[in-house]
Amino acid sequence: MADPKGFLNHGREVARTRPVDVRLKDWNEVYVPGSLLPIIPTQASRCMDCGIPFCHNGCPLGNLIPEWNDYAYREDWSAASERLHATNNFPEFTGRLCPAPCESACVLGINQPAVTIKNVEVSIIDKAWDTGDVAPQAPERLSGKTVAVIGSGPAGLAAAQQLTRAGHTVAVYERADRVGGLLRYGIPEFKMEKRHINRRIEQMRAEGTRFRTGIEIGRDLKATDLRKRYDAVVIAAGATVSRDLPAPGRELNGIHFAMEYLPLANKVQEGDFVAPPITAEGKHVVVIGGGDTGADCVGTAHRQGAASVTQLEIMPQPGEDRAPHQPWPTFPMLYKVTSAHEEGGERVYSVSTTHFEGDEDGNVQWLHLVEVEFIDGKLTQKSGTERKIPAQLVTLAMGFTGTDQENGLVSQFGLGLDERGNIARDADFATNVPGVYVAGDAGRGQSLIVWAIAEGRSAARGVDRFLTGESELPAPIRPTDRSLMV
Repeated sequence: MADPKGFLNHGREVARTRPVDVRLKDWNEVYVPGSLLPIIPTQASRCMDCGIPFCHNGCPLGNLIPEWNDYAYREDWSAASERLHATNNFPEFTGRLCPAPCESACVLGINQPAVTIKNVEVSIIDKAWDTGDVAPQAPERLSGKTVAVIGSGPAGLAAAQQLTRAGHTVAVYERADRVGGLLRYGIPEFKMEKRHINRRIEQMRAEGTRFRTGIEIGRDLKATDLRKRYDAVVIAAGATVSRDLPAPGRELNGIHFAMEYLPLANKVQEGDFVAPPITAEGKHVVVIGGGDTGADCVGTAHRQGAASVTQLEIMPQPGEDRAPHQPWPTFPMLYKVTSAHEEGGERVYSVSTTHFEGDEDGNVQWLHLVEVEFIDGKLTQKSGTERKIPAQLVTLAMGFTGTDQENGLVSQFGLGLDERGNIARDADFATNVPGVYVAGDAGRGQSLIVWAIAEGRSAARGVDRFLTGESELPAPIRPTDRSLMV
């Protein structure tokens, strides 16, 4: 273990963020560069050798957290990186974007602030990149088998890297113009700079993975033709169908899905636009949805110069402490202030949108809402609480309902669906079509990045066994696993 008395002698200290007035002037990551690494050995020393490390089960990847905490405490960064990569292909992604269910399961967190596992993780991998400890791992020999991976988000990339390292020839198909999926166009630059994706893609290319962008399977290339061309297929296309809000006035100009709004802001950072076609500049912005995607819209609107930003959530405001029905070590729903919320705006809970109001030109101008409450488990409007707020740009960030079935991918493969409308799979992540596997949100439904990577790794093992009869690749999870998540 690290320091036996570390958790007694040191308090929790997290990464420092740049001042709001400074970071709103650019799109760089919000944290103070270089400020985290000096405090990491001390923070890693708080890992308390708890005997049963519940953090392992809290993490879908089964990350070896106590082991790399110990190496980080001793500043053996190379060994820490090796342990980190033993279970996670892309710790620089999870270290920036994962909500850290491992920290919710930390034993120290029972009665003290948990170990800063996420900060330790990202420090280890950033140090590894700086020192050259992250290198391509090309296979010693090729199997002669070919695999197509549909989708280049975290699930697809994880599956592709694992299968390439197992010796198979892998091609990743991405319908967008760049690799990365939601990592590229759904996550704002201020949460994760895209250079982190770019260098991983270069590593994967050096290992032998091939990438085909601008090709949507089902539209640009028939799924049946793809199946004939490859020995196996992994579908990691995500849950890309955004949940809509069929309220009166929804057709007005200025009301957009979050995944219409956010990618355009990222394309500006990629150099595709001088200014985004959809912008919050000078507008009263309303974000409907209180989750992480909604927070991404809030932070983006701030940087575009919005006149005001209001975020609406239909559920009540969560508490700052665990609710009785969410005991340790489950992942609780707590009130969270993200970096985007630190930058301003108003958050309104327990409200529902009744309708939108526009001007004579068909542009949205007002959003009408009403307060709601749960009575006997039923959502009920509170009489006399109706009001309207200015809204010249509205983003819908209410989650996703499943995999796109209009492009023909599901029907052309002949895939079965589960009761939730996701692509059905068995314990090996195999679909009802021989040789076709599914990983990530396409089979699981909307979930976390850490689950996507875990599913990609597990599906890769299933594919490897299908192609060769056996596999030495790890399988962190089964499709029915829920770990300690609620």
